[in-house]
Amino acid sequence: MVLESVRIDKWLWAVRLFKTRSQATDACRAGKVKIDGEQVKASRDVKLNQEISIHAGPITRTVKVVQLLEKRVGAKIVADYMLDLTPDAEYQKLELIRQNPLAQRKGRPTKKERRDIDEWLGWDE
Repeated sequence: MVLESVRIDKWLWAVRLFKTRSQATDACRAGKVKIDGEQVKASRDVKLNQEISIHAGPITRTVKVVQLLEKRVGAKIVADYMLDLTPDAEYQKLELIRQNPLAQRKGRPTKKERRDIDEWLGWDE
C-alpha cells in the first residue's frame, strides 16, 4: 500500500518531532507548523518533497518529507522518512542557551552560582 498523503499531525508524531500526536495537533493549532511557508491545520495532508517548518521553543526546525508513514517508527530509521534542513545557526542558538548559567537555574542562585554568573557576564572585575 503506497500512501499518497498523510495528516500533518500524524506524520510529525510518526517521525518523532513531537512526543504525542496531541502535541503535534496543538502546535498546528497554535500556528507553529508551516508547510511551504503557509500555516496549516492539523488535518492538512502532507505530501512527498514538501518542506515543513516547526517553531519549537527558541529554534525553528525545517525538514523535508522523504517518505510518508502513519505509524510511529524507531528513532534509528527516522532519517529514512525525513531530511533535516535546519541551519546550523539554529542548533548553535540552542547550544548557547544550554551553556548560559542563567538558563540552568530555577529559583534563587547559590553564592557560587552567582559568582559564576558574574564571571560569565564579565562583572567579576
